[in-house]
Amino acid sequence: MDKLSIKRGGQVLAPSVFTVGNMACGFYALLSAYRGEFSAAATAIILGMAFDSLDGRVARLVHGDSAFGVEFDSLSDFLTFGVAPGYMMYAFILKDYGAWGYPMAFLFALCGALRLARFNAVAHDSGGSKTHFTGLPIPGAAGFLASFVLLYQIIEEGRPARTWHFLMAQIPSLYGLAPLMVVGASFLMVSNISYPAFKQMPLLRLRSAKRIAGIVALAAVVYAYPQTAVFVIFFAYTLLGPVGLAVRVVRRLLRFASKPPADVTGTMG
Repeated sequence: MDKLSIKRGGQVLAPSVFTVGNMACGFYALLSAYRGEFSAAATAIILGMAFDSLDGRVARLVHGDSAFGVEFDSLSDFLTFGVAPGYMMYAFILKDYGAWGYPMAFLFALCGALRLARFNAVAHDSGGSKTHFTGLPIPGAAGFLASFVLLYQIIEEGRPARTWHFLMAQIPSLYGLAPLMVVGASFLMVSNISYPAFKQMPLLRLRSAKRIAGIVALAAVVYAYPQTAVFVIFFAYTLLGPVGLAVRVVRRLLRFASKPPADVTGTMG
């Protein structure tokens, strides 16, 4: 085996290590949800996002992009962000809805698979956009549900935690809306609504003082109120697509309404 083959093998293997970590988190989340350890399941899903973000960055850093890596990453994402959250929500609350629980949980996994398939197809054909996603990314949908479970478990277990009291007072009400959250996130994944993509943000080359200050402030809030801040971030990102679409529609309607009527002239003969 020549040195070039060994080097190329290492380039492909390096990001795959993080992909395996992502898949391991998804499998652990399934086992934890089966045992009724929902905080552990939700934490594993969110930890899987860290591995998922690292495998792509490592692949670009070492020039280890490959067709194998893309397919392996998609399978890992489907387990961690599609199957695991769907089963977690079923075991957590959807099972209480009788015959409707299974279809809602399966819908999330199905829409996650469709979301990943569409993303891969677009990336293969045209490369896709580097500034936005079409539809809610599956890690965002999974993070939204996992962060909600983490917050609710604080109330359920009665354990001390640094939280925002106003938000925590609303969590029991959101618990009753859990089916709507699952179904809504499912349809957002397969929608044509645009979501901003932050994957290409050069975090190591920030030159704007305001951007650096914003990131430092956000990190401080997450450190002080981890569960609350993570939920707010995922909730805000999930709503960002529909709210942005509504704003664009309203702007178009206002522009249309502000246009002067066409000057229609005619002659009588």
